Amino acid sequence: MAQLQNLTNSNNPIKRIAAIDLGTNSFHAVIVDIFSDGSFRKVDDLKEMVELAKGGLGKRLAEPAFQRGIEALRKIKVLCDSQHVERILAYATSAIREAENGGEFIQKSIDELGIKINAIPGSMEAELIGYAVQHGVKLDEASVLMVDIGGGSVEFILGNRKEFFFLTSRKIGVSRMTDIFKPSDPISKEDIRRLEEHYEEELIEVGNALKENPTKTIIGSSGTMQNIGLMIANRKGLSTNVTLNELEFTAEDFSKFYSDFIKLDHKSRLNISGLDTKRVDFINTGVVLVNLLINKFGIEKVKISTQALREGIIIRYLKKDMIGIPWSGDFADPRRRSVFELLRKCNWHEEHSKHVAKLALILFDKLKESLGLPDDDRELLEYASYLHDIGYYISHSKHHKHALYIIRHADLMGFRENEIEILANVSRYHRRSTPKKRHDEYWKLKPPVRSRIKKLAAILRVADGLDRSHFQNVQELDVCIDDQELILSITTIDEPHLEIWGAMRKSHLLREVIGRKVLIQRNIGITN
Repeated sequence: MAQLQNLTNSNNPIKRIAAIDLGTNSFHAVIVDIFSDGSFRKVDDLKEMVELAKGGLGKRLAEPAFQRGIEALRKIKVLCDSQHVERILAYATSAIREAENGGEFIQKSIDELGIKINAIPGSMEAELIGYAVQHGVKLDEASVLMVDIGGGSVEFILGNRKEFFFLTSRKIGVSRMTDIFKPSDPISKEDIRRLEEHYEEELIEVGNALKENPTKTIIGSSGTMQNIGLMIANRKGLSTNVTLNELEFTAEDFSKFYSDFIKLDHKSRLNISGLDTKRVDFINTGVVLVNLLINKFGIEKVKISTQALREGIIIRYLKKDMIGIPWSGDFADPRRRSVFELLRKCNWHEEHSKHVAKLALILFDKLKESLGLPDDDRELLEYASYLHDIGYYISHSKHHKHALYIIRHADLMGFRENEIEILANVSRYHRRSTPKKRHDEYWKLKPPVRSRIKKLAAILRVADGLDRSHFQNVQELDVCIDDQELILSITTIDEPHLEIWGAMRKSHLLREVIGRKVLIQRNIGITN
């Protein structure tokens, strides 16, 4: 409880920092505000394609690539200055680390831009990526294989939500493999065979680690994995408008994608929805690697993490250089942590919202079988109950609609897109209008998701009505349901008229989804 209180009281950021991932293909900067509890909020970001690998890795950076890198850093520095960044953390990976003139690049960055670059070893790169995945994806005690496919290297991290069992960085990034093997277009079976033989040799240690801590799940981060995820999502008609984080696809989904995609030439790949045109020339080596990983190690599903090295840089800074927050207890879970970070930022009505959540969960537990709701929806209802009034942060008027917008654009971690849509829409329908066809944000969702939203919103509306005064007058709630009626009996501190009126006027949606008359009464014999 003390941890929650500290989280909700630390409203003001204490520092603004920038983290820059100087990768082989792109430089990606993120600017964040950090808070005294160890949380952080993105303020801005910038990604610049630099293609440092043109001319080959492990050699001198070609002059055009050298200049592209410096100019990209110059743009990032302008953004940092405009956003009043207090500290820049810049980490260079394999392309700069291995280049003969990498030191010259680092010195030029210091002399001309005042940005000090840390050229980190592959083991640290893997560790930072692991931090980012732990922070942004819902994990449990089971092992997962985290895979970050970059341009120069690929990082493999075997771990769970608490620890890492194995960390390694292998020099098999997509740009490096494309430069070395120079596959034909479209890629030939012989090219694939040669690549797979090379990958097999590089994956010996990974295979040994998996024997000790087996898993059926890959979590992929960074551009190549995200592009693969986007292409598969588009093939399956899955929306990624809100988030790509936690997108999941099966080994079978990938196999179907692979059999079609691997036959395409450059021109045909350009037409594939979800593929960044700047990755068209070197995506195949990454696709071949993922196919090998799935088949060689018996992987059954793949999830996508939108957090990678740059977020890991921030987390390491918070853990080791500044605050030392371990993210333990309830807030080790990225879902719960990110919800409460959003609540804090929006100055939530804490006592009211926690009381509404308590009442809503009582209703859920009694009605879930009658409503046909899965157990997982209990957690979503709890979070929607906490979040339902955050629209007040913008204005009182239409605060339910503001809540929809805030939740959909809050970069909540650990949730799949459908789950974020449920949180946003359930919060939106806690008052005023119930779901209708003319509501575009609702009606574009698939029917099973719309059904869950209606049922959860029906519960939330009544729970919110039962605290109409915002003074937690209802102390106990008993639920009785039969074939004809749903009877809610309340025990209150004071007269219950306002609560009964508030809940009854919002009960029509619950009556519709439960198919029964709804009655609300005060327990007999209760006095002030």
